[in-house]
Amino acid sequence: MVTPSQPAPAPLSIGGVTFPWGRRTYVMGIVNATPDSFSGDGVMDPGTAAEQAARMVEDGADLLDVGAESTRPDFAGVDATEEWRRLEPVLRAVRRVVSVPITVDTSKARVAERAFDLGADALNDVHGLLADAGLAALLGRRGLPAIVMHNQRGRTFGGDVIADIRAGLERSLATAEAGGVPVEQLVVDPGFGFGWKPEQNLEMLRRLGELRALGRPLLLGTSRKSTIGLVLGQPVEEREWGTAATMALAVAAGVDIVRVHDVAAMVDVVRMADAVVRGWTPEGSA
Repeated sequence: MVTPSQPAPAPLSIGGVTFPWGRRTYVMGIVNATPDSFSGDGVMDPGTAAEQAARMVEDGADLLDVGAESTRPDFAGVDATEEWRRLEPVLRAVRRVVSVPITVDTSKARVAERAFDLGADALNDVHGLLADAGLAALLGRRGLPAIVMHNQRGRTFGGDVIADIRAGLERSLATAEAGGVPVEQLVVDPGFGFGWKPEQNLEMLRRLGELRALGRPLLLGTSRKSTIGLVLGQPVEEREWGTAATMALAVAAGVDIVRVHDVAAMVDVVRMADAVVRGWTPEGSA
């Protein structure tokens, strides 16, 4: 549970919007410009993507995350040329119809730079700036914020889930600072589902609050993921309720942003959980 003894990080401006951390949990909607998204929601048509994005904002999304390379387990990676071929028309269309901040979900500096030129406001990197040495320097030059994720895939488990996550995130934070990115510009993501066994993912959720000791805003992405399916015995299209449970737990742990597919439903879940955890006063009351 969030406690007053754990001070919130200083507010962060993303795309001209100031996010004062600790007041509520923000909702990030997912726009996948991929043909092989694990969740089955990939949209390659720019018009369809724009409609999806506009609907997410209408449903209450505070920001959007647009990506064009699947990161599901055993995904087939694509090169920068193909990733940009998919991303460019979708990002252009989405940027045209929404005014909320947009993060670009990529691990390639070449793709990120082009996305920033098209109006993306921040980076969301599932490799935490460790896969492409040019990303940190790019962010430093452009003065843009980033979400850095700990990715456990290919790493040896050290015996403690949170210790491994902290070590990985601290390496990402140091890499960013070495590239000229102030730590105040960074949001951290523990990487739910990225290289962890289901029981380790559940432990991560139980101990999320420990990661607030890093002093950075915390993002969590559990939406529709396989651990939820394994616990509940459900296919990906029936994991909304399981996702909702993880969202409520995230709010209770002090998570600042949740990344979701089902925006309308999760906005309600987060709003209700926030009212319990952070307090709520009816509009118009003294």
